[in-house]
This record gives sequence, structure tokens and C-alpha cells, in this order.
Amino acid sequence: MKMLFPAESLKKALVAAAALALLSSCIHKKYETPITKDTQQPDKVLFDKAMHDIEHGRYEVARIELNTLMNTYESSEFLAKAKLAIADSWFREGGANGMAQAEAEYKDFELFYPTMPEASEAQHKICMIHYKQMDKPDRDPLEAIRAETECRNLLTQYPNSKYAPATAQILRNVQEVLGQHEFTVGDFYFHRGANPAAANRLSYVADQYPLFSQADDALFEAGQSYLNMGPRFRQNAAADFTRIVREYPLSDRADAAKKALQDLEMPVPEADRAAAEREKYDIENYRKPSILSESMGFMRRGPDVSAAAKAGQPAMDNVLFPIPASVPKANNGETAANTAAGGTTDVNGSIVSDPTKLEQSKDARSLPAATGAATSKAAAANAQAVPSNHEADLKKAREEAKKRAKKHRKKKVAPQEQQQEATPAAQNTQPEAAGAQQSQPQAQ
Repeated sequence: MKMLFPAESLKKALVAAAALALLSSCIHKKYETPITKDTQQPDKVLFDKAMHDIEHGRYEVARIELNTLMNTYESSEFLAKAKLAIADSWFREGGANGMAQAEAEYKDFELFYPTMPEASEAQHKICMIHYKQMDKPDRDPLEAIRAETECRNLLTQYPNSKYAPATAQILRNVQEVLGQHEFTVGDFYFHRGANPAAANRLSYVADQYPLFSQADDALFEAGQSYLNMGPRFRQNAAADFTRIVREYPLSDRADAAKKALQDLEMPVPEADRAAAEREKYDIENYRKPSILSESMGFMRRGPDVSAAAKAGQPAMDNVLFPIPASVPKANNGETAANTAAGGTTDVNGSIVSDPTKLEQSKDARSLPAATGAATSKAAAANAQAVPSNHEADLKKAREEAKKRAKKHRKKKVAPQEQQQEATPAAQNTQPEAAGAQQSQPQAQ
């Protein structure tokens, strides 16, 4: 074995060091970021440890570490990420308290860092908080309404965000649930015979949620309700049937709507091409729930959104709830022409100086000639009886009232007849009593 002397070893070491120095002078040094993954700077150490704790479910410990980072290292580049991580820890923890805390933290993040890309992520998480807490359509719609508001906020404030397409679909799902909630109420009114209430509610469903899967059914039932209310509402019914043919041409109600328009002698419109393409896309992309999912649906808290639209712009504004068509329009004019244009009211109010006026005019709706009330055809049409929401109930109540009155009259007549029969008998006994009294002195 060859042995090296110390002097020779030192010489080889010096040569190797010189070669390394020459090599390093020819290559540029790589830029080292102030904080790299392997750094030992305390703020990065705290952040990595907190992320590890969040991943393993130690949320409380992670929040303590993140708060320590934020309070101790005010110039750290991890301040924004630490604040977002605190909100994420509450979001992962879940529960009513966790979701409420997460929403508050996400809103604080948007307030302090509105220009960061993570701001849209925070708003998306707020939308998801309420989306996950939605109930079924036949229950309280509060969470669905709040989810709709937060999703609209994201699409309005961050339209170019990477979360915008997913949020738009979530908004369609939410509006499917809200539309089903309103349609259930209107459908109940329709089958109950409350035609004005049904027409008003069902028309509102189609106006507010045009992408709702049963918007065509809502319009058809609304048109039927208007027809049941009489010829005065013929135009309202035709407008609803026209919308079905134009905006929902692939619907099962389209043929029935065309026939209804022909019966009303109204023009049948052409189908909207864009609406037909949207309906076709929804039909092709519909995924029917599995048998297991349908059978276990009663155990699921959230709603079934499989029928929600997959395309189209969701409603971004709220439509004002309409006044029922059966309510007379306000009369804002004094002349006959203005009255005919604006409609007439059933009751007019004015200051009365004569205290006997109420006794002279028993009908409050009848106007004297001095007030200048119009007697035009429009006023005569509006003077017809207003359709009631509960005609069947009112008819039943009237029949019961008649029965009670008839029974009351029978009870009242019976005591009078008994009293009349008892009166002659009492009169016959009076002379006998008087004779007995007269005979007593004679016996004495």
C-alpha cells in the first residue's frame, strides 16, 4: 500500500482549492431569495409548522402559531398567507361556529388585501360556506338567499377570476333551489283554486329565475290561472303562453301553449334560437341521480341540484315582487281620459264636512256626480267583481253561515210556540182558583 507524506498531501489540497476557485469565478452565483423552503428564519418556520398542524387537524395550535407570526413579524411576507390560513383552519374545522368564524376572517382578508389574487379565493369560500349549509326547497331558504348574494358578489367584483366559472355554476344551483321553493308555493295555490295568488307567484318565478328547470310549468300554470280569472285577463294569459313558445321551445309544454294561443286567437311566435341551444345543451349534459342517491335522499340535508341548468347567464338582479293583476290600478288623473289610462280605484277618500254624509251614502264606492267620476268603458270594466283568492272557501263559509242562521231561527221559534201553548192553560186555571177563593168565606 502506497503511503502519502504530509507535504505531498498538502500540495494536492492546495491544487484542488485553486481549481475550485477558478471554476467558481467562471459561473454566476444563483440568486438566493430572502426566504426559501429550507431557510431557518423564524417566520417561515412558524408558517410551515402551522401548515403541518392544519393538515393534521390541529387547528387550534395552528391558529396560535399563525397569530404569533402576525403579531411578532410585522414585515414578514407571510402576513397575508397567515391571515388566509387562519380562515382556512376555521373552514376546515366546520360546524356552525367554525363557519361563522371563517366567514368573518375571509371578509377581513378581503378588506385588508383587496388587490391580491387570493381575495377572489376568499370570496369563493364565503359563497361555499352558505352553499354547504343550504336546506331543501321546502324549508327555510335563508342560507340559499345568502349564498346567492355572495356568489353574485364574486362575479361582480372578480369577473376575471379563475373561480368565476365554478361560482357561476354554483349560482345556477342555488337559483334552482330558490326557484323550486317559490314554485312549490305557487303550485299549491294553483291546485287550491286561488287563481290570483297562483298567477302572481308563478309569473314571478319565471321572471326571477328564467333558468329554473320548471319555469315552463310555472308559466303554463300561470296562464291557466289567468284564464280561470275571466276574460279581463286574457292578455296576461297570452303573454305567459307566448313566453313558453319563444323561450322554452323544447319544453313539454310548448305544444300545449301553442294550442292555447290558437284558442285565444293570438299569434304564435317563433322560437328563440339561443334559448333552444341552451335547452339542448342542458338536456345533453343532464345526469340523472343514481337509484341509491334517490332512495337515500330523505337522509341528506342538502337539496338535489341535478336538474339545475348547466349553461346560460344566471340572474344577477332581484325582480320586484309584482302586484297581482286582480288589484285595481291607481287613478292618478282627474279627467276622464286620465282615468281611462290609469285605471280606477274601488275606494276614494276625501275630507267630509257634513256629519250626515255617511248615512246618506251607504255605499262608500259610489261617487256622486259632483266629484266628476268618469263613467267610461274602462271604469265599467274595473267595476266588475274582483276575483277572490279563496272563492271556494268563501262559498263554503256562506253555506255554513246560512245553516247556522236557519238553526238559530228554529231554536228561537220553538220557545215562542211553547209559550203560546202554555198561556191558554194558565188562563183556564185562573177562574178555578178565583172560585176557590170565593168559596172560602162562605164555608167560614
